[in-house]
Amino acid sequence: MRRSPRRSQVLSSGHPATDSHSALLTTSEVAGWLRISPRTVYHLVSRGDIPFARARGKLLFERHRIDAWMAASTRGPILDEPTELPRVIAGSHDLLLDWAVRESGSGISLECNGSVDGLARLASRRACAALVHIPDPEGGGFNTHAVRSTLAGLPVVSLHWASREQGLIVAEGNPLKIQSLKDLIARRARFVRRQAGAGSNLLFARLMKAGGAKIERLRALDTSANSESEVAEAVVDGYADAGFAIRAVAQRYRLPFVPLATESVELVAWRRSVFEPHVQALLSFARSRRFAMHADRLGGYDLARHGQVCHNG
Repeated sequence: MRRSPRRSQVLSSGHPATDSHSALLTTSEVAGWLRISPRTVYHLVSRGDIPFARARGKLLFERHRIDAWMAASTRGPILDEPTELPRVIAGSHDLLLDWAVRESGSGISLECNGSVDGLARLASRRACAALVHIPDPEGGGFNTHAVRSTLAGLPVVSLHWASREQGLIVAEGNPLKIQSLKDLIARRARFVRRQAGAGSNLLFARLMKAGGAKIERLRALDTSANSESEVAEAVVDGYADAGFAIRAVAQRYRLPFVPLATESVELVAWRRSVFEPHVQALLSFARSRRFAMHADRLGGYDLARHGQVCHNG
């Protein structure tokens, strides 16, 4: 059984840093960020020209959406022909992608800090692609709203990577007999969360709400896990009783799995990057029989729609 030598290497604080691209900004903060007056910000809001939200009458701005809005407003060749993009795929942690990047010899690096962070890095040209699985706010779909709103006007393309089974992973033998989300609350299970901005965290919240389970009653740990594997390691180490992750991770760590949903995972990339040799090496490898066989061995993956174009900006 694989274990983490030190928990401090596995878990990080559940509170995002104040300079995170997923942080919320006030009117004065976004004015400072854009170097304009608060009055100009109010004018942009009144015209619907800038992405914003209201919470009890207060204006709030998601920094990653402001970055994307600025990128979409840029004029000139850099918008249409981005050059020298880093050979980095940001976004969600995925066992199949991690393996394929290595085995394809693509030379791509992974910086997996969650789906929301991945789109922000893509919009600000700190990555050539991002793997995302963000639930749409309406209906049961994935990624459409997030990609179109965050990357509006940018020349990006989104390709279906895989469908994955998501659910609860629990301690060996499932001593608390957890079979549903409500069981997490009823049995006072210690639950390890994913970091803010992770697609899994957003999906878990949606499932809790749909199932009538009150997330504020969850016995969540003070620390969060930054990847699917870290969730499993927290359960294996006895630090948590349960976590939310994909079936493939549960099978790798030989932990019981309670399926709850199937999600759609997409690889979003700058259109030009798709034709670069490093990305082509990955995409070509992902069409191979060896790739399909490995996905089958991992478990919980469905490649029926792999490569399908979901968005072409």
